[in-house]
Amino acid sequence: MTHDDLRLPLLGALAAGFGLIGLAQAQTAPITPPPPEPAAESPQVMPVVRAKASAVRSGKDHVQALTTGIGKGTQELRDIPQSLTVVTERLIDDRNLDTLKEALHNTAGISFQAAEGGEEDIRLRGFSLQSTGDIFIDGLRDPAFYDRDTFNHDRLEVLRGSASMLFGRGSTGGAVNQVNKQPLLFGRNEVSVTLGSGGYVRGTTDLNIRLGENSAARINGMLTQADNHGDRIDKEGLAASLGFGIGTTDEVTASVYHLKNDNGIHYGMPWLTPSTGSTVRVLVPVPAANYYAAASDFNRGTADYATLAHTHRFGAGRELKTVLRLGRYERDLRASAIRFAAASLQPDGQAVTAQTLSAATVLNRGNNVKIQDLETVNLQSDFSGRFQALGLRHQLLAGVDATREDFNNYGANAITKPRTTIGTPNDGGGIDESLRMLTRNRTFESNGLGAYAQDLMQVAPDWKLLLGLRWDRFSGHYTTPQLINANTGAITAPTDRARSDALWSKRLGVLYQPTAFQSWHFSYGTSFNTSGDTYQYDALGSNTPPEGSVNYELGGKFDLADGNLSLRFALFHAVKTNERNRDSESVTPTTYVLSGQRHAAGIEFDVAGRINQAWEVFASYAYIPDAEVDKGVDRINGAGVVTCVSCSLQGEPVGVRPGLIPRHSGTVWTTYQLTPHWRLGGGVNARSSMAPYQVTNFTAPSYVTADLMAEYTINDLSFKLNLNNVTDKLYADMLYRGHYIPGKARTVQLTGTYRF
Repeated sequence: MTHDDLRLPLLGALAAGFGLIGLAQAQTAPITPPPPEPAAESPQVMPVVRAKASAVRSGKDHVQALTTGIGKGTQELRDIPQSLTVVTERLIDDRNLDTLKEALHNTAGISFQAAEGGEEDIRLRGFSLQSTGDIFIDGLRDPAFYDRDTFNHDRLEVLRGSASMLFGRGSTGGAVNQVNKQPLLFGRNEVSVTLGSGGYVRGTTDLNIRLGENSAARINGMLTQADNHGDRIDKEGLAASLGFGIGTTDEVTASVYHLKNDNGIHYGMPWLTPSTGSTVRVLVPVPAANYYAAASDFNRGTADYATLAHTHRFGAGRELKTVLRLGRYERDLRASAIRFAAASLQPDGQAVTAQTLSAATVLNRGNNVKIQDLETVNLQSDFSGRFQALGLRHQLLAGVDATREDFNNYGANAITKPRTTIGTPNDGGGIDESLRMLTRNRTFESNGLGAYAQDLMQVAPDWKLLLGLRWDRFSGHYTTPQLINANTGAITAPTDRARSDALWSKRLGVLYQPTAFQSWHFSYGTSFNTSGDTYQYDALGSNTPPEGSVNYELGGKFDLADGNLSLRFALFHAVKTNERNRDSESVTPTTYVLSGQRHAAGIEFDVAGRINQAWEVFASYAYIPDAEVDKGVDRINGAGVVTCVSCSLQGEPVGVRPGLIPRHSGTVWTTYQLTPHWRLGGGVNARSSMAPYQVTNFTAPSYVTADLMAEYTINDLSFKLNLNNVTDKLYADMLYRGHYIPGKARTVQLTGTYRF
């Protein structure tokens, strides 16, 4: 199925969400209006959401969000001149979205690369987020590679477009902010247990305890285990926070977070050649649940951080918030890179194709090891305030931040693993991982310092102008020790390199708000990626300036059905202006070349909220018809001769559509309260065909998957049944040049929840 074949079913499914907008205005059933905003303290200033304002809608009860903190300080979504998708706790709970990756599947324009180290390289609008460090927790950078869980998430905020003015170094695509649960001044407790396919068992607790008039504690816990047909899950998490002076002049919150996992690792399946000599690749026709990795493979890790936050409220809508976070992250991944064995090892003596594939087809288990540890320090202070000057009303955001990251990477010797066959998944074969010799092979230390200011000005009754500017200084120090090859005795000399860059980021926005229920915007923003983003710094990067990018966006946000239903759309054009490439004609290049340029342009839609008291919908859709590599390293000279020494290292060729950018992607989720006790829900996730990164000769097929939900509630007890991937669709979810990771097979889960 091509992307054109997918268009009608995808658009038809999404119309189930978007087509409800007109119905919303015609409904006669009473709709509960949103809580009134707090009155402004003076007619001379713009209203803002105060710390204890009732306008902060609970994400536990709604898929619609009214406010966000991703812009440094609480703001209404309508006052942000960029696209922003919010995945609330309601949607996370309804669809049993246990991981960050699963939650991001509910935002259009997201794709995933199955990176070499087993990481989930998240792409937004086709540009990498994870590899450039654009993942955040409560506005602070969360740069480590680990399996993020949602047990402590209040919501996820996906800001699209340039984000460097707010967060410093970052990608072209945007940023993802994970918002943790905070202590509340009312009692709300919940315990849930989920049982599901593959021996899945998950228990979570969410305890909110009021300790005094203005103090409270919140404790969230999680334990998850599953055999998962060999790809086991074994993780636990605990998050505790204590708040004093909540909503008062001085508010202090102290919190700790711990996550530990000892999982299996599904590194993926190799692409299959349809026939001898074919350049096209297809999926291996085996169930998605089949696990061919070694039983000794594992993905172990811990994420621990402590946060101390202080907010001082000066009155008149002005406050200063300072946050300090210390973190330590460890990861030990031992994975099998599954590949088809050579023809000489196959029972029929032939190379593997779709025509020769059988249960006896032999698979090699290669070695992939990723052992890392990271320590981080983040200190951030942000001022937000309202005032009037020069005849204009202003909302000012200004702040400073400092970061330090200390990263160590370790290598390990390869050990031959036993082969397996297509017909014997989860065969129990493995090795003794304790026999590996570990060696620290590189370290990276970085220091970042940033300062920014942004002003949102009311320049006319219906018009607002946003101007923002940020300065960053980022320095990195990269070292490798002297290494001796145990087999050959060859010595690799140590390296010691450093680089420092200072850069400016700009943000411009214009808002037109003729009524309280509509907001039109235009925005322009720049961003940059240093050579040390997410410890990708290396010897070549020490001689390479940062990459740059620019984003343009024109869109609107609308509140329908008395404010209970929100619609967002945006036209965007994103350009990475100087992309890093290796010198294509050098066997041992000494530097990267800033020779690349690519762009992506399209349109996005979001709908979230209630059609009436019983009917709720969330939908997100992206159409990116225009994406191309505009400049790059020449691979072919004027005589038609390929000149690059190692083409796979040179980026993507000029003129092609970049990989990992589907033309169509989207999701719809809707629920209906049939009776006071019964609630039904269903939805689809869909994506058109797309190529892996650096692949031009084939694409991964398009797919549509469907999910269903039924929930029964009586008093404080509820039971929820989820059926995901109803048709057991086989599809490639995460893509890489040599392999893909299939999406989840059909699963059934039953969740019991008790609230008290």
